[in-house]
Amino acid sequence: MDVINTIGRRKTSVARLYMQSGNGDIVVNGKTVQDYFNSDVLEIIVKQPLVKVEQAGNFDLKINVDGGGPTGQAEAIRLAISRALCEVDAEFRPALKSEGFMTRDPRMVERKKPGRRKARRSFQFSKR
Repeated sequence: MDVINTIGRRKTSVARLYMQSGNGDIVVNGKTVQDYFNSDVLEIIVKQPLVKVEQAGNFDLKINVDGGGPTGQAEAIRLAISRALCEVDAEFRPALKSEGFMTRDPRMVERKKPGRRKARRSFQFSKR
């Protein structure tokens, strides 16, 4: 099997994934997934698509992720893995889509507006 290259995004995180057949090694930015995400919950989020289609030990994943925080990065990786699995076998798509792993979450931080403290929060009002 050739190397499959996909991309996943979430908020400001971008994950580039290189997947090939192997024995289940997941390397994120040069570290193992356990070392990179020191939270079990984030590690579970990353592995969800592989577990769903029962391919957990069949592929080696090399991931470069940049931007955002840990949760956004984990969800960007999840999207990239889901897209790569669909390239491997199109029959995985319905199972992944029903769990919501194929959907790019469009929610982004709203920009700050002029004359406001944040995007919508105004400055404190002083009556006197």
